[in-house]
Amino acid sequence: MLWFLSWLPAVAVGVFSALVLQKLCFPYFWTDLLFLWKVVRYGVKLELFGLMSSVRTVLDRFMEQAQRIPDKPFVIYDGSVHTYREVDRRSNRLAHVFLRQLKLKKGDCVALLMSNEPDFLNVWFGLAKVGCSVAFLNTNIRSRSLLHCFSCCGARTLIVGSDLVDSLDDILLEDNIQVWTMRRHSEHSKVHTLLDRLDSAPDQPVPAELRATKSLRTPTLYIFTSGTTGLPKAAVITHLQSLKAAAGFWAFGGTEDDVVYIPLPLYHSAASLIGIGGTIELGATCVLKKKFSASQFWNDCRQHDVTIFQYIGELCRYLCNQPKTEMDQDHKVRMGVGNGLRQDVWREFLSRFGNIKMCEVYGSTEGNLCFMNHIGKIGTVGRSNLFYRLLFKYDLVKYDMIKDEVVKDHQGFCQRVNRGETGLLLSKVSSISPFFGYAGSKQLTEKKLMRNVFVKGDAYFNTGDLMAEDQEGFICFRDRVGDTFRWKGENVATTEVTETLGLVDFIQEVNVFGVEVPGHEGRAGMAALIVRPGLTFDGKKLFEHSVRDLPAYARPIFIRLQEVMEMTSTFKQQKFQLVQSGFNPSTISDPLYVLDYRQKSYVPLTEQLYQSIVSGEHKL
Repeated sequence: MLWFLSWLPAVAVGVFSALVLQKLCFPYFWTDLLFLWKVVRYGVKLELFGLMSSVRTVLDRFMEQAQRIPDKPFVIYDGSVHTYREVDRRSNRLAHVFLRQLKLKKGDCVALLMSNEPDFLNVWFGLAKVGCSVAFLNTNIRSRSLLHCFSCCGARTLIVGSDLVDSLDDILLEDNIQVWTMRRHSEHSKVHTLLDRLDSAPDQPVPAELRATKSLRTPTLYIFTSGTTGLPKAAVITHLQSLKAAAGFWAFGGTEDDVVYIPLPLYHSAASLIGIGGTIELGATCVLKKKFSASQFWNDCRQHDVTIFQYIGELCRYLCNQPKTEMDQDHKVRMGVGNGLRQDVWREFLSRFGNIKMCEVYGSTEGNLCFMNHIGKIGTVGRSNLFYRLLFKYDLVKYDMIKDEVVKDHQGFCQRVNRGETGLLLSKVSSISPFFGYAGSKQLTEKKLMRNVFVKGDAYFNTGDLMAEDQEGFICFRDRVGDTFRWKGENVATTEVTETLGLVDFIQEVNVFGVEVPGHEGRAGMAALIVRPGLTFDGKKLFEHSVRDLPAYARPIFIRLQEVMEMTSTFKQQKFQLVQSGFNPSTISDPLYVLDYRQKSYVPLTEQLYQSIVSGEHKL
C-alpha cells in the first residue's frame, strides 16, 4: 500500500503534464471532440431511422412539436403571433384544398413564389403533407428565368403571394401552368384564389401515408442557385439534407427557449432549411421579417427577446453603419449564425454590440460539405481537425488564377497545397457525403464534379471557392473562381448577365466580372463591353434593359468600354487582369460608367464620383 502511495505524486505530475501539453499543443482537442461527437451522433440517428424504414422528416418533427407544444408561438410576423397548432391546422386546410380543388397528388412538384410571410410556411407544409415536392422561386428573377425554373423541376402549378401576382405576365401566357394566389380576389382570369376555398376546408390532418417516405434521399425541395451556366439551377434538396441543416442551431448550442430572428429570404436555404428547420428541431420561436431593416433590427430584438439571429456578411455591415446609440448593447442576443462575415466587420460588430458568439457556417445549397466555426475564431468560416478528416474527405488543390484552371502534375492529377496556402476546395463524393446534383439536367450535375482528381475513378464536388487552412485547422475563405461572384448576399451568374446584356443592339461582346468596392461585402458587378462598329454606347438604353431583365443584385454597377477583349491561352475571356484593375478612372484609360438610378442611365464615372463611392458617400 505504501508502495502504491509513493507512486501517486508521479502519476499526478504525469497527468498534469499531459493536460498542460494538450492545452499548449492541442488547445481545441476536447472542444472539437465533443462537438464532432454531437454531430456524428445526430447523423447516426438519421441513418438508423433510414435502415429501420421509419424515416422521420422535418415535417414529421413539426407535427410532433405541434402535439407537444401546441400553444407555443412558432412564428411572430409583423406583430401577429402564430402558434404551432395554428400553423399545423392552417396547413391542414391548405392540404385538403390542394387535394380536392387543385387535384394535386403525391409526387407532384409545385412552384412557390412568395415573399417572407407566415403563409409561405403554411403553403410549404400543406404541400409537403400531400406528398408534393416544392420548388422555392427567387422573388427577384424575371420572365425568362422564371419559365426556365418551371421546365427544369417539372412543376405545372404555381402558388404566388398576393404581392407578386403582377409580375407574372409571361407565366400567365403558358397554358399548361395553373396559377393560384393567396389573394381573396383575383383580377386575372388565369389566376385562381385559394382563400375562398380555404374557409370551408377542414383542419383535420390528411392521411399520413401521403407524406410518408421510405428513403432519406427522396427529394423534398428544389432551391435555385445561380451558377456558371447562366440561368438558375434547381439544386435537389433531399430529406437527408433538410434534416442535417435543421440541426445547425442545436449543434451550436441552441435550445427550445431561444427566439430566432430570420430576416433572410425564405427561398434561400439559409432561412428555410437552417432558420425554419432549426426552429422546428428545437421547438423554439422565430421572428420572421418580410425584409431586413437595419434601423428596425435591434428594436425588434429587444421587443421579442431575440437570442439568435441569422445573417449574411452584408447584414452585419449594415448594422455597424447605423448611428450609434446608448442602447447598442441593450439586448438578449447571444448568438449569430450565418456566413460571409468579414474580419473587420466581425471585430467592429462585437466591439459595438457586445459578446455575441458568431457562428460561421460554410456550405453551398447543393454542396456535399459543410464547415462550422464552433470555436468562434474571428475571420474563419469553419474548423477542421483529425476527427473531421476521418469522416469527410476534402482537399485544397493548386489553382492558377490567371489561366483560371487547376494546376496538374505530369500524370494529369491535381496537386494538394501546403498548409497555409490558398487552394481550390474539393469535396469527395461518397456514401457519407453524397452529391444529389440538379434537377432537369445530368449535364449540369456532371459539370460540378471533377473526376480523376488524385487517382483514376475518383470524383469530387468542385465548390468553386478558394480557401486556406492554417496550422491549427481553421478554414479561411479567400475568393470565388470562375464565373460566379457574390453581391448583396446573392450569387451572380456572369453568364446570365452576359447573355442578357448581349441582347442590347449596340453591344458586340460582353465580359462580366466582379470588382471589390471598399466598405462593401462581396464584389460589385462590372461589364467590359465592345460596342458594335458604326454604333455608339447608350447609357439610358442599357439602364432600361438591365432594370427590365435582370434582378437588382445582378445589374452591373460599372461599365468599361474596350476596343479589344483579352483572351486566355485556352480562348476564355480574360477576367483576372480586369478584376485586379478595378474601377479607378485615374488608373484606367478606358471609358468608365456607373449605374445611376436617379438619372435612369449609366453615367460617366468621374474622379469625383469615384471618390464619393470609395468614401461611402455615394450608395451603390
